[in-house]
Amino acid sequence: MYGDQELRVSAVDSLRESVRRSLLQKPKLTPYYLELAMLDSLSYDQITSEGGPDGSIIKAVMASKETDAHTKALQECAAVLLESKKNLKRMSSITIADAVALAGAEAVNAVGGPVLPTQLGRTDVAANKPIPSSMPPLNLLTGDCSNEVVFDTFKSAGLTEREMTALLGCLLSIDTIEKATPEGDWKDNGKPKFREAGKIGRMSDFKKLTDEDIEAELAKDGMDDDEESYTVSGDDGWYIADTFGTADDKMGKRSSKGKLELSTALKTLAKTDSSTTQYSWVSGFLLSNELPTALQWVQKYGSKPLLYEKDLKVAYNALTQLGAEFTGGKYESLLKNKKRKTLNNDELDFLK
Repeated sequence: MYGDQELRVSAVDSLRESVRRSLLQKPKLTPYYLELAMLDSLSYDQITSEGGPDGSIIKAVMASKETDAHTKALQECAAVLLESKKNLKRMSSITIADAVALAGAEAVNAVGGPVLPTQLGRTDVAANKPIPSSMPPLNLLTGDCSNEVVFDTFKSAGLTEREMTALLGCLLSIDTIEKATPEGDWKDNGKPKFREAGKIGRMSDFKKLTDEDIEAELAKDGMDDDEESYTVSGDDGWYIADTFGTADDKMGKRSSKGKLELSTALKTLAKTDSSTTQYSWVSGFLLSNELPTALQWVQKYGSKPLLYEKDLKVAYNALTQLGAEFTGGKYESLLKNKKRKTLNNDELDFLK
């Protein structure tokens, strides 16, 4: 599916760049990419082995007739992934199932979170296959569903309370961070003003200098018309476009300012309300007396940021591989029927 390593990296980076650009233009979409990844994976039923991260969520979202803001946001995210997949066909290919998982991870990284490991090689659902009956409702993570429905969905997919806590905490955190980030020009990133990340500026983007403009600049430096040289001293923020640099250089700046800790939202979970995030329901859910284990992990994650990031990486990787069917070759031979790593057993004493 992905060919050699160079094509694979190119396909993944192209998808990530598309997601990052959409988030810079519309930061409010940040949690919805993670929602897509979670809903796609939570369609898995460990008893019947139905569903799983195969891209069915894209079909379900695009087929929805609902017109509420939540559904429209999910459809915007789905449209970005579909368009990115379409454009990639010219050079390489990527499955929509992998695109959904990668986009969820990129949304977390875009607000300053860790890079979540995402296994490649999932197969897409057949075009003529109906949406699985195990697909959770699209409003599962909006607070409109009861706590019982939410918990049963995670449980039927085979996830533990610890994994559920890490994932729901992340959903709450990235939305809290996005809403706390001052709005600004998404193109204003210290690079040439008319240059988007990954694109070289064109001459048409800039105003053409006239002879009068040039003479005026020369006059400022005390040069006359007979002088043929013109030197520039000092650092005026000149930039030479290239393909090297950090991920932010290649795929666009982060949608948040500075380094932020995802665990902060869990540390102040009890203070969360609808005025700060649309996921305020997570607070009442995880702090419920009916989920004592979840409450225990909320307290640990809130006080130990490094522990939280470690657990989030494991939980997301486990989530996006629930019942996944992988393409043939080395992916299938390495991953098929392989027991997934979970957060059930903690082998590190300092985390107890």
